[in-house]
Amino acid sequence: MANNPAEIRTMLRTYGKQLSSAKRLARFRRALRISESQDAVTISRQARRREMVEKISREIIENLIVSGTENPVVTDIVDQLEMDFGERYFFEYPLDGGDVQILKETPDGVVDLPPADKAQVMNRLWEITLDKVDATML
Repeated sequence: MANNPAEIRTMLRTYGKQLSSAKRLARFRRALRISESQDAVTISRQARRREMVEKISREIIENLIVSGTENPVVTDIVDQLEMDFGERYFFEYPLDGGDVQILKETPDGVVDLPPADKAQVMNRLWEITLDKVDATML
């Protein structure tokens, strides 16, 4: 049993991340079931590839970047984002299951980005991730 407040916070943060991951996985499974039930549409090879690139990119952003996974693709994406903006960012899902939080490292500590900056960072993150996934897919 954890007696130290820091251990308790760490334990609660871990449980919160597990809960958030479970919720995202449940949403993903529901969406997958819905898409399987729809009629198959014949699409071009290029459109299927683009769809797969977007799907993988979404998974990278929703799961790997937020969890801080030491994956070379994720590392390259985060490095490019930091190089583009000249800032170091951290990505977290709040315990209440809301949207991803983007935190910026400043000399005064870590601060939450305002909505306009968050949108700009998320757009660039999406572009970098799409390019990286597309370049690494066969």
